[in-house]
Amino acid sequence: MSQPDSAVADAQGGAATESLAALAKRHGLRRAIARPSLPYYVGQLWARRHFVLKYATSRNVSKYSQSMLGQLWQLLTPLLNAGVYYLMFGVILDQKKDIGNYTAFLITGVFIFTFTQRTVSGGAKSISNNLSLIRALHFPRAALPLAYAVQELQQLMWSMLVLIGIVLLTGEPVTMTWLFIPVALLLQLTFNVGASLFMARVGAFARDMNQLLPFIMRTWLYASGVFFSIPDRVADLPESLAFVQYIMELNPAAAYIELMRDLLIYDHPAPQWAWTTAIFWAVFALVIGFWYFWRAEERYGRG
Repeated sequence: MSQPDSAVADAQGGAATESLAALAKRHGLRRAIARPSLPYYVGQLWARRHFVLKYATSRNVSKYSQSMLGQLWQLLTPLLNAGVYYLMFGVILDQKKDIGNYTAFLITGVFIFTFTQRTVSGGAKSISNNLSLIRALHFPRAALPLAYAVQELQQLMWSMLVLIGIVLLTGEPVTMTWLFIPVALLLQLTFNVGASLFMARVGAFARDMNQLLPFIMRTWLYASGVFFSIPDRVADLPESLAFVQYIMELNPAAAYIELMRDLLIYDHPAPQWAWTTAIFWAVFALVIGFWYFWRAEERYGRG
């Protein structure tokens, strides 16, 4: 008989008396890769917060280590992206004629959406790209998508410097609402972490998702009001389709973009439910994403 299914015989080789599983349970033994309880798992993750920060920082440093300009690319990349999008949508497609301070409007949307896009895309690959690390070391696997989120937050800090400079150069005043910028970014980061954890599990077991994700992200980009004003775009829809505006404004990416525009651009008010939507998605994504990822903790890196 096989060992896992066999019973433990008595000392004289007599009849079986107790299964191995029952014997292990009676003596408090458990599987080496068993999923820990949720509170214990959170404690493990907190204990490894320095690893998460160090891993994220080292990835950012190594990303530009082979280039001549090095870390300067952290400023140049968002600046070049801003220039390309402004040329395409502001000049060629002439979107700027209907929106005040279109430069700040567009670049705010691009930078804020890119933060979510890169975090979620990186999280989806965080498990499959680190199988050797997972199989060699024991640590809470959620540390990997968290590290990718921290990496993108570090990159966003450079992008925000560029964005604030552009906003000031386009004539926007510094107002008291700027004090809420860290709050809006914290809500977006919370959402990004939750979405990243959710996609990390999906990407770990459904490898085709990594091929589909760029198309999903591109669709999300065009549906989030990055290049246009959602109320203006849906204003000509028939009354029977008025719900389309509400659906688009409930989009979490659109909510975080509109919040940041409201804080940075004086004459651009956010939709009525922007703060409520942003808080809801942050809490919902973190709770569901963390729980969903934790449920498969013992399966990552196997096979």
